Parts: sequence; C-alpha cells; structure tokens
Amino acid sequence: MTLAAVTLSSPLSLATKLKRRPHPKITCSSVTTQSQSAKQDLLNLIYDQDRGLISQRDPAKRDAIIKAIDAMAILGRDTVTTGDSLSATWRLLWTTEKEQLFIIEKAHLLGTRAGDVLQVIDVEKKTLNNVITFPPDGVFFVRSSIEVTSSQRVNFKFTSAVLRGKSWEIPLPPFGQGWFETVYLDDDFRVVKDIRDDYLVVERAPYNWKE
Repeated sequence: MTLAAVTLSSPLSLATKLKRRPHPKITCSSVTTQSQSAKQDLLNLIYDQDRGLISQRDPAKRDAIIKAIDAMAILGRDTVTTGDSLSATWRLLWTTEKEQLFIIEKAHLLGTRAGDVLQVIDVEKKTLNNVITFPPDGVFFVRSSIEVTSSQRVNFKFTSAVLRGKSWEIPLPPFGQGWFETVYLDDDFRVVKDIRDDYLVVERAPYNWKE
C-alpha cells in the first residue's frame, strides 16, 4: 500500500484546534474538569513546538512540557490504559525521542519531508508499528511484537524494519526491545513514558494506517 491514498492532515491538528478554542466542549462524560484543564495546559505548551524539534533546543520549554506530562500522569495513575482502547493509529504531537526527531528534521536531505509520524497498536494481535511517512508514497516503519505486563506497561521487541517507496522496498535489520507506559489515555489523546525516560504525546489519527 502506498500513502497516496491516505489523506494527511496537520500533525498538530488536535493541539492547534484546542489552542484556538480556549473552552473546548467536553464530549466524554468520564473526563473530569481537572483532567481536561491539565490536558489543555499540555496542548497549549506543545502546539507550536514542531513535534519536539523546537523544545529539544530549549531546555526550559522542554522542562515545562515534561512537568505538564507529569501532571497528566498523576491524573491517570489509577486507570487501566493497556486494554482495547490502546488499539489505534496514534499520530505524534510531541516527543523527546532523538531518533524520530532526527529523521523528521533531516528528511529534506533525501529530497522529501516527513509527514505523519504514527504508532499503530493492536493489543489483541500483540503488534506495534512505528511509522514515519514521507508523502506521497514513502514510508519507514518498524514492526514490533508487544506484551501487556500491567495496567499501564507494555513490553515491546522490534522484529523487522522496512524503508518503502512507490515501487521499491528495502528491508532493514530489527533492533532493540524495551517497554513503554501509557500514563494517560482518553478518547482522543495519549501520553507515554518509556524505558529511556523519553516522552511521547499522541492523538488518535482520523484514519487507520495499514501496511
């Protein structure tokens, strides 16, 4: 499958939308006023950070964002975030992961640009794909197997990697394993901390990515 058939929207659509709407309508009755406020604070901090490229050069801003993430983690500490609701195509809003940020920043050296950056999780099938798209037809993705180990923690192990264009594909060796914790999860938003103390803020994408 190429990405030409996928309609891509702004990677920061959720953050930008809520930034422009100071008093968002709460559509999920289970979301408390406190968590909605903390979520808004976090989105206000990351909406203009170019998925983390700007804040990685601004320690004060990065620390403020991590503090806001820690506040979200406190609100989500007694919740189960590894159930069926974790299964989705999640789109990157902000991260501290240097490898992802490097590819996003340097994509122009390959004569292209980075599009949506995704995590595609299927809890039932025990799979995870980390995906970086290069519209209209390019994609780099890493396949992983996963295992739920607690109410918020998931272990993962990379199994293969592929760099794919419109009419070509280059397999790459798999590398690494570890765990991540989804410290906050609601209907459209997810906050993650991993084994390397990296952070990830994602929104539920408006489409389902498939290989």
